[in-house]
Amino acid sequence: MNSDKNIKLSALAVLALGLAVFAGACQNAGHSNTAHSGNSSHTSNMNMAGHSNSMSSSPSNMAMNANGHDMSGMNHGAMTSDPDAASAPFDLQFIDTMAAHHEGAVEMAQIALMKSSNDELKKFAQKIIDDQKKEIAQMKDWREQWYAGKRPAKNMEMRGMADSMKMMMGDEMKRMETATGTEFDVLFLDMMTPHHVGAVEMAKEALAKAEHPEIKTLANQIIKAQESEIKMMADWKKNWSK
Repeated sequence: MNSDKNIKLSALAVLALGLAVFAGACQNAGHSNTAHSGNSSHTSNMNMAGHSNSMSSSPSNMAMNANGHDMSGMNHGAMTSDPDAASAPFDLQFIDTMAAHHEGAVEMAQIALMKSSNDELKKFAQKIIDDQKKEIAQMKDWREQWYAGKRPAKNMEMRGMADSMKMMMGDEMKRMETATGTEFDVLFLDMMTPHHVGAVEMAKEALAKAEHPEIKTLANQIIKAQESEIKMMADWKKNWSK
């Protein structure tokens, strides 16, 4: 009897030990899962915060002014020359630089479509968008044909580039954020005119230096169209400033 009793007690002891071990394992697993969940949540929060910060500080992220108009495209914080751009073939420099220049004009024109109430100016802004997007696409096609795989060659030192873009990074842009009515329209002309002048200067240099006849043809088109638009903007400013 004593032997049977001892066997039963030993069995109960083993069972109790097993239950204790199992309970401890469950507790540790729960703690591990909780910690993992907390770490995952922390990591997720960190990733979201980092993503949010990246998005809010990205030059391509659109910032809105108080009136809901997109003004951040004008920041052009990346308007610096690409490394070794000046040593690239002239035609490649022209393509990359003029494309960036055109993009600035498109962005300004998009703002005019949103903020101006002048039908003439809005029609002009739409024409700028249509014409220059078409030319950007053409230049990108040429780049792919002639310079596939080549490094970016935007050169801010090209004739007409830096001077025509600097207004887009200065106080004038802040004024555009708050200007309305005729004040906005005239300010748009004040900014688009030197931008056009810069494009004409770049195009004239291309006539002298470009190797591809397609580039020279485009340069002539730019000169003809934008010199006409410069005159038109001067007439508008004279009339609208009265």
